[in-house]
Amino acid sequence: MTLMANALAVERASLRYGTFQALIDVTFSVGEGQLVTLLGPSGCGKTTLLKAIAGFMPLDSGRIEISGRDMQGVPPEKRDTAMCFQSYALFPHLSVAENIAFGLRQRRIKSSDIASRVAAVAQQVGLSPQLEKLPGQLSGGQQQRVALARAMAVHPGVMLFDEPLSNLDLKLRDHVRIEIRALQREHGFTAVYVTHDQQEALAMSDLVIVMRNGMIEQMGPPEQIYRHPVNRFVADFVGTANIMPVDVLASDQKSGRYEVTCPFGKAIIHSATPPVGSRIYACWRPEDAMLTSEITEEENRFTFDISARTFLGSLCNLALSPRNGAAEAFFRIQTHGFTPVREGQTVDVVIPPDAIRFLEEVVA
Repeated sequence: MTLMANALAVERASLRYGTFQALIDVTFSVGEGQLVTLLGPSGCGKTTLLKAIAGFMPLDSGRIEISGRDMQGVPPEKRDTAMCFQSYALFPHLSVAENIAFGLRQRRIKSSDIASRVAAVAQQVGLSPQLEKLPGQLSGGQQQRVALARAMAVHPGVMLFDEPLSNLDLKLRDHVRIEIRALQREHGFTAVYVTHDQQEALAMSDLVIVMRNGMIEQMGPPEQIYRHPVNRFVADFVGTANIMPVDVLASDQKSGRYEVTCPFGKAIIHSATPPVGSRIYACWRPEDAMLTSEITEEENRFTFDISARTFLGSLCNLALSPRNGAAEAFFRIQTHGFTPVREGQTVDVVIPPDAIRFLEEVVA
């Protein structure tokens, strides 16, 4: 059976190191020109999967297709891929131009074509003035662009990124991230991007694949992953979430309205997807809640004590303890940085019913 034509298709990929199962039945596909992020904590299998796609690690079972071609037994140098490594992997004794040309020489491209490709890709990534320099004479961001240019020069069917920005400081990482995404959109190359940085994944991706313990927990567009997590792991790993157990007291599936009890009292949840049980986890994002000084709504209005206030400039994070509820519970909300509140103060908060999402069932 041939998989549906895509730039990349992975079907039931499994891989074991001794007794450790690194990948378990991983299946997904990447369309032409898409940037797909493999997101998850250390040890979840994302880099192993990337190396399997590149051909550095053979699968125990399953299959990988690139541009409709089965990669079983195909060595890395024969695959239509190029890798951008976390460490950049530049040759310190070669100039920028020679580093960019390295993959082309390995593929026995004609010298005249190599020169034109190096010049073209260097211009695309803003490295034309740096071509004669050695990597040690460049900044971290410039070195990352050299690694990107080297990969782009071979015109791969699929570009593979292994946490390429983790060695950069925060401000530079944001800048290079924008550059990579802009280049990817401009030139339409297909990319698989590995990261454990949730903001990076949400900002860059057409599709996010969240992994844990060698398996896919959820995949979808960034907005779907963030707004509609399927379980506590995804809700907590992708951004910040207030996760709480709730008991469903009454439901109207036709209207999608549910009455529940939660750690701070009775609440209303509006959900197009019904809960999977009567005792279930639910979550809401800190930015969804609103202080009642900002609105006049009464539904889902609760009283909290401010346990802690963290000023972040334009934003302010508040840790709240419910005034009438579970004493050990606390929740986070996010407000404008100039909101005039302080620790120890009591505030009323509204949580919109359609901002609360049902997750998995509570298992006793």
